[in-house]
Amino acid sequence: MALFGKPKYTIVRIKKKEIPDGVWTKCPECSQPIYKNELENNLKVCPKCDYHFTLSAAERINLLLDQGTFKEYDTDLVSLDPLNFKGKKNYPEKLLQDQKTTGLKEAAVTGYGLLDKKPVIFGVTDSRFIMGSMGSVVGEKLARAIERATEQKLPLLIVSGSGGGARMQEGMFSLMQMAKTSASLSYHHRAKLAYISILTNPTMAGVLASFAALGDVIIAEPKALIGFTGPRVIEQTIRQKLPQGFQRSEFLLEHGLIDMIIHRKNLKSTLSQLLDYLG
Repeated sequence: MALFGKPKYTIVRIKKKEIPDGVWTKCPECSQPIYKNELENNLKVCPKCDYHFTLSAAERINLLLDQGTFKEYDTDLVSLDPLNFKGKKNYPEKLLQDQKTTGLKEAAVTGYGLLDKKPVIFGVTDSRFIMGSMGSVVGEKLARAIERATEQKLPLLIVSGSGGGARMQEGMFSLMQMAKTSASLSYHHRAKLAYISILTNPTMAGVLASFAALGDVIIAEPKALIGFTGPRVIEQTIRQKLPQGFQRSEFLLEHGLIDMIIHRKNLKSTLSQLLDYLG
């Protein structure tokens, strides 16, 4: 009888809608998926856990300076290969690769611009270019920017996003940039001009040990990794467990290395207030 017979089912196959690549990204802090448009509209800050994603040099300029006011300096400077460095990839090949990937000639971008209509000399390092490491051109561009700020009697802002320290492919030529940028800042300080240093994730090694730590006011973004040597290397060296949050912005604020932690959405307004205060 049909009443007790085997039921008949109609199978409907629904084709899975394909999601285009690049629509979603995963937060490295909370591992939650984020719609990329939502992330962009939120200044690349995770709306779930407040993790601050890395910004490129161009994005930093657009975030902090008034639209259309930035005029870049020293666009013709490019790195050479003074040591004829050999490795898995030759130095010129590595430079060319990162130039194509980032659209930059070097890891530092410097220039003049307005921040809330206030004139400033601005510099930023981009971690996408050999981890934002300091080579001879990076040091030269920053030193020239500092010297221009001194000559023109303008405040100086430098955003550091450098996880690579001094560039090993240039040896001593790279290490010399630590002293050169620090000396230039000394003259800027003697002229009683303001220098605000903004530390982002990551700011490490030779960059922190020179210009990044010499600001009259040192600001950091939340949870940024800031230090000389990475925490894993330190633990392996001293064979001890480091404190919770070691080398993060919050730990360094508590211990006096930085002056304040500012959320990205409030950074421009805070800088504007500081420029007014510092004159």
